[in-house]
Amino acid sequence: MPLLELRHVTQVYGTPPRQFTAIEDINLTISEGEFVVLVGPSGCGKSTLLRIITGLQRPTSGEVLYRGAPLTGVNPHATIVFQTFALFPWLTVQENVEVALKARGVPPRLCAQRAIELLDRVGLDGFENAYPRELSGGMRQKVGFARAMAVEPELLCLDEPFSSLDVLSAEALRGELLELWTRGQIPTRAILMVTHNIEEAVFMADRIVVMEKNPGRVLADLRIELPHPRSRKARGFLETADRVYALLAGQTQPEPIELGAALSEPGRPRTLPDISLNKLASLLEHLAEMPQARVDLYQLPQELAISSDALLSLTDAAELLGFVTVAHGDIELTPLGLAFAEASIQARKEIFSSRIRRLPLFSWLLEMLWAAENHQVPRAVVLEALESKFHREEAERQLEIAVTWGRYAELIAYDDSTQTISLDPTGISALVQSELAKALQK
Repeated sequence: MPLLELRHVTQVYGTPPRQFTAIEDINLTISEGEFVVLVGPSGCGKSTLLRIITGLQRPTSGEVLYRGAPLTGVNPHATIVFQTFALFPWLTVQENVEVALKARGVPPRLCAQRAIELLDRVGLDGFENAYPRELSGGMRQKVGFARAMAVEPELLCLDEPFSSLDVLSAEALRGELLELWTRGQIPTRAILMVTHNIEEAVFMADRIVVMEKNPGRVLADLRIELPHPRSRKARGFLETADRVYALLAGQTQPEPIELGAALSEPGRPRTLPDISLNKLASLLEHLAEMPQARVDLYQLPQELAISSDALLSLTDAAELLGFVTVAHGDIELTPLGLAFAEASIQARKEIFSSRIRRLPLFSWLLEMLWAAENHQVPRAVVLEALESKFHREEAERQLEIAVTWGRYAELIAYDDSTQTISLDPTGISALVQSELAKALQK
């Protein structure tokens, strides 16, 4: 019997017509002895799943079973370690661990004894009376692990536990957690971890569950047969990482599919990736300098000193704009992408401008501005319109990205004092030329 089982779990937020599906039809099992990792792009519902599994949130539909019984309320056999440490700054290290034990009704003398044992186990012996402010990020996260393990959870859930640490601290803590797990030195039957870091997932997991977004679904469930300890340079490790990148990056589709539905059409339009335009240019420049045309995606995070999640977002943007194609975990510059990489500053703006005008969200926004009096619209009006397609937080993010991209392309201007979005004079000229071109074609 599985330790945990999700059957056709779906989570919907809001009410019609402003209703959004975060995750849809999720089926997942976790058995004793497994270290399972959820990976996927931002917004695919990984953290939502974690809250549902621990009973902090009820799904809209579907079943959550723990040891074969329906889960009702908070799961007493599961606990979460968050990325933000979540320690009480006014309590000592030992007292932070004892809090979890006291909440379970453990006598004070036993609380102290068990807390000291756990702190020793995670390598914090001697720091019992220190306060969180006296510890490094890695040490604070160790306190979080000790506190989570104090209640002896059968299922230990980790929500990006290493993402807020520096590279060296994160690497050390990963190794220490794996050592405790593989040697059976933590009172846990299974571990479920959420991460954006593909290499981290391959390094630690027995199984990797790959998710996609809009809405969040399980794309693949991969069993990792590599023995511990794992070397990142080993062929099997690289092949597994390449496979996960290939699943997440997908394959470039024909343009109508790639661009997605127009904002006026039913369904949710494709979102604009939240990226740095400077980093997008750096990616294209890096690819242009490579001796080979096709490059393995898994090689790029280390070469560009960025996370795998950031790389996938940049790849998504470059693909959306027609600057690259992606297939089988490889990325390749298109002639247009090469032209952008080699162009002057102004020429890049012109290329970028011509490409974003094709995107459904931009096409809709430019049409709205073109039709408005003085070619300007209050930000609140645009935001309200976007909320018919996205939840509030995503609508605000999409509008912020659109304004940033539009400013760079010299299509859109924004006045923060009046909270007004308008057409840039250059944008007006571009739209006039576009309208003339349409008229001539007729």
